[in-house]
Amino acid sequence: MIARPPDILIEPIVRMALAEDLGRAGDVTAAACIPADARMRAVFAARKPGVLAGIDAVRLSVLAMDPAATMALKLADGAAFDAGAVLAEVEANARAFLAAERTALNLVGRLSGIATLTRAYVAAVAGTQARIADTRKTTPGLRALEKHAVRCGGGVNHRFGLDDAILIKDNHVAVCGGVGEAIRRARAAAGHLMKVEVEVDGLDQLDEALIEGPDVIMLDNFTLPMLREAVARAKVNPFGRPVLEASGGVTLDTVAAIAATGVDVISVGALTHSAASLDIGLDALVA
Repeated sequence: MIARPPDILIEPIVRMALAEDLGRAGDVTAAACIPADARMRAVFAARKPGVLAGIDAVRLSVLAMDPAATMALKLADGAAFDAGAVLAEVEANARAFLAAERTALNLVGRLSGIATLTRAYVAAVAGTQARIADTRKTTPGLRALEKHAVRCGGGVNHRFGLDDAILIKDNHVAVCGGVGEAIRRARAAAGHLMKVEVEVDGLDQLDEALIEGPDVIMLDNFTLPMLREAVARAKVNPFGRPVLEASGGVTLDTVAAIAATGVDVISVGALTHSAASLDIGLDALVA
């Protein structure tokens, strides 16, 4: 079972999205066309196959507008479904339901698109030791939900933000004057639970990093021969074998070959910055 973000984290995101949509006067179309006490039943249904993420955003969007709404969630986050699958059934005040519709669909479509794309990457590296990880290239304000969607697709999360792991990038190295010096400074400052990762852009920097023993080395934009050589050097490193992460321009067409080099993790920014929203619709049920 995939741990989901708690409601207390999702609710502010949902309410902000609803407020953006409702504007200054609310849903003027529904107010003009629909009696205040009208009820409606509808289903959230998939138009295409995919992997579900964000069903709690649907639930909280509807309940924010109509706390008395009744809902039946048919699938849990992480479940794969076919086109036509019913994801949730709802009965609610018609005006309230229609006001929540677009926010609910935007969130569940966006998150399910991420989960579906992640599942494709995970399938592409099946049979290797490599795990698919996300990055911080997320939509501002939606990081917690988008990283949850990656887990729904079978991927793993990289650091959540700047405060939960040390990741020394090329610009840090440039300011510090070298890979080794940057790692030494990081080690001196890090607490006993803080991991240290360093990005390297060539085999010379890899050798410098291996001597210092970071927890993780990011192999940035390495060619396949360079990745294989990096794995071989790390295996015989007398200072211990760090986790090796391949990164940079990874696509569905290239990820299998990258995984076959023996790296441990492949980070893919496209999971969150390039995933297309999955087509999910709301279908009214007419008695």
